[in-house]
Amino acid sequence: MNPKVAIVLLNWNGWRDTSCCLSCLRQLHYDNFEVIVVDNGSTDDSVLQIRDQFPWVTLLETGKNLGFAGGCNVGIRHALRDGADFVWLLNTDTKLDSNTLDALMTTARREERIGAVGAAIYSMAEPDQLQAWGGGSVNFWLGRSRHFLRPVHDNAIEYITGASLLLRGSALRSVGLLDDSFFFFWEDADLGFRLRKAKWKLAVAGAAKVWHRQSASLRGRDALLDTYFNQAAKLFFRKHALVPQIPLYVGMTLRVMKRLISRDWERARAVWAASRQT
Repeated sequence: MNPKVAIVLLNWNGWRDTSCCLSCLRQLHYDNFEVIVVDNGSTDDSVLQIRDQFPWVTLLETGKNLGFAGGCNVGIRHALRDGADFVWLLNTDTKLDSNTLDALMTTARREERIGAVGAAIYSMAEPDQLQAWGGGSVNFWLGRSRHFLRPVHDNAIEYITGASLLLRGSALRSVGLLDDSFFFFWEDADLGFRLRKAKWKLAVAGAAKVWHRQSASLRGRDALLDTYFNQAAKLFFRKHALVPQIPLYVGMTLRVMKRLISRDWERARAVWAASRQT
């Protein structure tokens, strides 16, 4: 029998996206998986809708918004306790074909030290446009991360994006789960750096295709997202940079200048305020 995979979806006021994603998951060819939906303190009728439409999924409720890392960890812990060999974190605002999980697992089983596997992630609006080849890298001089927009060698990958992140259970037990100090953003980069430091390998399954769009629950919240991003960036560089002041100062300056040039005063203030917080 194939290794057991637990697919963890994090829902927050987005049952329509989650429903579309769950419908895709039902078509997967892989023969040994379960689906766990973690409702992250939704204030709409997400729980009722998901429970009614998809009684075959395991639905967990956090009771409040724990952020991306905290919410995903609820699902990961449940999956590992339930005997999952692998955990696949997948954004709810995604679609995929029936072979995606098979392709991810083929790459994961290639070598025992592969701790995380990413997919080829494409834009749902422009299906041939690559959003991320698995993940990306971090520039410690400029204080920013960038997704790879073309295929690269696995050795170049420094982290796998949380939009589609297959994790080996033994790797999670080795380095720990997502750091829930990160409320939103940078938690996937942090995990990637911790995995590589512990000598786990990252890989990309190019045949595993995922189509992604930004969740409707996040639209129109640019200033809030800037706040989350910059708070998380501070935490990441303080954990992983040899001289954190360099990426923190340069990154903050570049992001503020970009928003000032476009005359987006609200977002410029959000970046500045988040960067100044201790």
